Amino acid sequence: MPSLKCTCGEKLSYGEIPNPIEWLTISDVAYDSYEDSIDPEKLYLEMKSILKCPSCSRLWVFWNGFDSAPESFVPE
Repeated sequence: MPSLKCTCGEKLSYGEIPNPIEWLTISDVAYDSYEDSIDPEKLYLEMKSILKCPSCSRLWVFWNGFDSAPESFVPE
């Protein structure tokens, strides 16, 4: 199962479906491009995955899919 090690040392697994630490997001502009009926598969592919570390609450954002390194954000 794919995973990454958070800066705090926690192992974050992202292969589980559904994933309790994964959040999906889409930009407002991308969402507005959908009209009438929305194809859930197409919408899912447009979304970005965010993992939230259960230990330190750091967010790991996969802007370019799981083949590229994620960017981390630390809460204040």
